[in-house]
Amino acid sequence: MLLDKLRQEVYEGNMMLPRSGLVTWTSGNVSGRDATTGYVVIKPSGVRYETMQPQDMVVLDLDGNVIDGQMKPSVDAPTHLYIYRHRPDVNGVVHTHSCFATAFAALGRPIPVCLTAIADEFGGPIPVGAYAQIGEEEIGREVVRSIGSSPSILMKNHGVFTIGADVMAAVKAAVMTEDVARTMFYALQLGQPDELPPEEVARAHRRYVEKYGQGKKD
Repeated sequence: MLLDKLRQEVYEGNMMLPRSGLVTWTSGNVSGRDATTGYVVIKPSGVRYETMQPQDMVVLDLDGNVIDGQMKPSVDAPTHLYIYRHRPDVNGVVHTHSCFATAFAALGRPIPVCLTAIADEFGGPIPVGAYAQIGEEEIGREVVRSIGSSPSILMKNHGVFTIGADVMAAVKAAVMTEDVARTMFYALQLGQPDELPPEEVARAHRRYVEKYGQGKKD
C-alpha cells in the first residue's frame, strides 16, 4: 500500500475529529502531504468515521488525480490541494464545522485575542475569510489569501480550516480553535472581554513557540 505511514497518520488525525467533538456524522476531513513525492493523502468522501480504516485513505497528486485508493476522495479535496500548491510550508490541512467556531463563522466575525491561549497558539486573532462557493478551488484560494500567519481561519457561512507543518499540527490547531471559540462565546454572553495589547500578544506567542514543550529549554 502506497504511503503506509502517512496513511496511518491521516487516519489517526481524522479519528481525532469525532473524539474531540469537532464533527458530526461524516462531516470534516484531514489530509497530509508527503514531502518526498508531493502526494496528498485524504479522507474518503461520505464514509462514517467508525467504519474507516487506514487503507481507506485516498492518495492524490497535486492535480487531483487518484494515485492509489479504492474510494472517492473527500469533496473538499480541491480546497486542500490548492492550499498545498500555494503553501509549500504546509503538510497538513483540516476542515471542520465545529459548533462554536462555526457560530463565529456564521456571523463573519473573527475571534479576537482576549485569552492568553489565543495569543499563545495563534499569535493574533483567528481571521475570517470571505464567503466562497463550495466545490472547486474558491475556498482554497480564499484560505490562502486571508489566513496570514495564523494556523486557523474561519470561512464565512461555512466552517473552519486549519493548517500545519504536519498532520497533527493541523489537528491541534482545529482542536484549539474550537476550545477558544467556546470560551469566547460564553465570555461574550457575560459582557465585552478586553483584548490583549498587540505587544503582549507577540511576547506571549514568541515565548510559547520558543519555550513550550519538552524539546525546548524552560
